[in-house]
Amino acid sequence: MREQMVIERMLLGGRWVERQEYLQVMDPGSNTCIATVPKATKKDVKRAIELAKKGAGISKNLPVYKRQSILMGAAEYINEHQDQFVRTIVLESSKTVKEAEKEVRRCIETIRLSAEEARRLNGETIPFSQMKGHESRIGYITHQPVGIVAAITPFNDPLNLVAHKVGPAIACGNAVILKPSSETPLSALRLAEAFLAAGLPDGILSVLTGSGKEIGDELVSNEDVRFVSFTGGYETGVGITQKAGVKKMAMELGSNAPTIVLQDADLKEAVEACVDGAFGVAGQNCIGVQRVYVENMVYERFTSQFVEKTKQLKVGEKKDPATDIGPMISEKEARRVEAWIKEAVTNGANLLCGGERYGAYVTPAVLVNVGKEEKIIQEEVFGPVVSILPVSSLEEAVNLANDSCYGLQAGLFTSNIDAAFYAIEELEVGGVIINDSSDVRIDGMPFGGVKRSGLGREGIKYAMEAMTEEKVVAFRVKNSMKKTD
Repeated sequence: MREQMVIERMLLGGRWVERQEYLQVMDPGSNTCIATVPKATKKDVKRAIELAKKGAGISKNLPVYKRQSILMGAAEYINEHQDQFVRTIVLESSKTVKEAEKEVRRCIETIRLSAEEARRLNGETIPFSQMKGHESRIGYITHQPVGIVAAITPFNDPLNLVAHKVGPAIACGNAVILKPSSETPLSALRLAEAFLAAGLPDGILSVLTGSGKEIGDELVSNEDVRFVSFTGGYETGVGITQKAGVKKMAMELGSNAPTIVLQDADLKEAVEACVDGAFGVAGQNCIGVQRVYVENMVYERFTSQFVEKTKQLKVGEKKDPATDIGPMISEKEARRVEAWIKEAVTNGANLLCGGERYGAYVTPAVLVNVGKEEKIIQEEVFGPVVSILPVSSLEEAVNLANDSCYGLQAGLFTSNIDAAFYAIEELEVGGVIINDSSDVRIDGMPFGGVKRSGLGREGIKYAMEAMTEEKVVAFRVKNSMKKTD
């Protein structure tokens, strides 16, 4: 049954507004328009910032229990409307029903965790008497909200990655201006509805839909915006840092995630985890497995089992509960991945399965004998493609894993604790996952990378710390106040 197109509004300082110009939102599976959203302008950005300046004052003065109540109310709203949120994600993104259901559950957890962390944003005391001459001083540190947070989010997790920016910002008393991906803005609009239903005051949240090229510079460069939280590609991240000026930033950028499988690993577990970690969301996952380095003694067995497991995955209609892999976000992206696969094969790689494209769909591909200079090894594929490569030792695997400009997360399968600690120390990444693939994240952990994978860490507690400023308070106390006879 064909979906009826919906005309959406965007949120400006807590009020829903329409515009004369609109952008289409496409279902990548059917390549049909499912909705239109307003095309925000630079004028809208300026207006959102003016409203957010007032909203930041309101948010800062909300008592913690009130912030908690709003966050818990938003989480409950999503919980009560799960079917609607799942349907929205499936319609506008690459996700299957199973993947969308998981994302909605995670979003609820993310917002609830934001409410819990609101009460734990504690300061600390400072012993001023550590320095001679300051014996009469006592002091402490408090966390103050930065003011206005600009949040720019990607298409691959259109609900939960938005929650990871909006939830912490509200929890610590900021206003937020959200620019969701123009491919998947509907989930962000539904999340905004949840916050308004929970009683979020006007001015604290804006959701501006439209082209990042047209409104992005105005948003990140404005001096009243004091924090920029961006998830997306490296080149865009570089542009933001150059335009933003002197302000706080968090950047979760690209990845090229490796997983290492040693000869003493449980191969069955390693195969299942790596296949699952490689092809979720049609491979459009920043910590999804892209490179697998396998010790020589088990390389043939691992590869054979990996291919067999991959061939069992069902590619098809997103709404079908039996589907494992849906389309990529656009036919353009699918064509790019197809071209990278063909280029690697032309240069000597062997394609063991998959790699066929029809429309925006690409069947899960497994490559071997891939040269280390190939794009499919060096760049972020962001598609359903895995390269499996043999290594003679853990040391060689770590060196090859580190031979990348990215460093987000890595996985290692081994039963040797010494090998595990060697990898933990030597892998140049933000997270090392032992006896699992690189594709492991819970919403409460610090998440981020090194090198071109970004700056700072997400995860509710860590995002809240970044979205605040430490303020030092010191009192000089007169010692003459002591009681005398």
